Amino acid sequence: MFAKMDAYKNRYMLTGFLAEQGYDWWWHSFTGIHEETGEERAFFIEYYLCNPALSGAKPKYGRFPKKHLRRSEPVLGQLPENKALGKKPSYMMVKAGCWGEEHLQLHRFFAWRDVEVRTGAPYGVKGGDCIVSEDRIQGHVTVTKEEAAAHPEYMCDSGEMSWDLVVDKKIAYNVGYGTSVPLCAMEAFEMYWHAQGMKTHYSGVVTLNGERYIVIPGRSYGYADKNWGRDFTSPWVWLASSDLRSNLSGKRLLNSAFDIGGGRPKVYALPLPQRLLGAFYYEGEEFEFNFSKFWNPTRTKFHCQETKEEIIWKVTQENRDAIMKVRVTCCKKDMLFVNYESPDGEKRHNRLWNGGNAKGRILLYRKIDGKKVLVDDIEAGHIGCEYGVYDGFAQL
Repeated sequence: MFAKMDAYKNRYMLTGFLAEQGYDWWWHSFTGIHEETGEERAFFIEYYLCNPALSGAKPKYGRFPKKHLRRSEPVLGQLPENKALGKKPSYMMVKAGCWGEEHLQLHRFFAWRDVEVRTGAPYGVKGGDCIVSEDRIQGHVTVTKEEAAAHPEYMCDSGEMSWDLVVDKKIAYNVGYGTSVPLCAMEAFEMYWHAQGMKTHYSGVVTLNGERYIVIPGRSYGYADKNWGRDFTSPWVWLASSDLRSNLSGKRLLNSAFDIGGGRPKVYALPLPQRLLGAFYYEGEEFEFNFSKFWNPTRTKFHCQETKEEIIWKVTQENRDAIMKVRVTCCKKDMLFVNYESPDGEKRHNRLWNGGNAKGRILLYRKIDGKKVLVDDIEAGHIGCEYGVYDGFAQL
């Protein structure tokens, strides 16, 4: 059963060696409606934590080097002076923005001395007026044009966004063995993933550059997950949506969501062949395509293509019992390059396409007596999507 909420897997993870070289983030994406015009806009908000031990701010559990003092400022890894001295990043970063033709990505940084963390389950993180927990997100980010121009190490645009939202997670994607207690304790993988809310209802208000957007649960098409580890994956692939309609019946699928993610996982720095994890929760029935579950082996084919105007994802996943075929497109004009630096201070992803307005089609089949039988032909909207490879690496 993958649709299992797990607050323990969603907790703060930066203990042990990950406290010295590791990241942990909680991602939220959803759609709001302009208070006056009724226009839809897709938003994202993320709380990204990096290398707490390097600030001297000791986490509740785990090691930290006593030689480090408790710094009063966030350490930004892309600042030329820090790069020259070999300083690794250490901070809490709040990322907020929107997709569409006027897309925007804003960053706000906090020194670890100004961050409060509840390390157990359920988790909680607070930096200034920026707060995240299992059921609430609040915050505010402002970056002026002058600041964005003068500080490329901020890795962001200029603008202002605030939010106050209730988070109600409906369907989870728990990837199972890959994020089990032993594998997490061993820190075997470079990048871990847990989707506590691959279908999430958000409610509240977002204000973007003075414009108010109302977020309504049934029209928020929300998503919430987390990643943690020592580094990122290349290629990086992610597709997810709960805005689904059956082409066979014409009805909205109100108790459904799909989620696909991965690329090329590394175990103890050794890369595995390109692999994706995939799940479709279809009106209460689970279809999972998980390479770590050897008792139901999964075969995956995927290809991501960049054209002049679009990014196109084609994914086919098959196990002993089912087949899922996915084709998704997103206009590049509606996307942005999402920016992260790794805990070691390097910025390897510089063309990581990220969007929230993609559209797609999913064909879902069962295998019965050696034949594939169509379960449904599904149109998907408001798809969250990512695709990118490290600089200098070949495309898929």
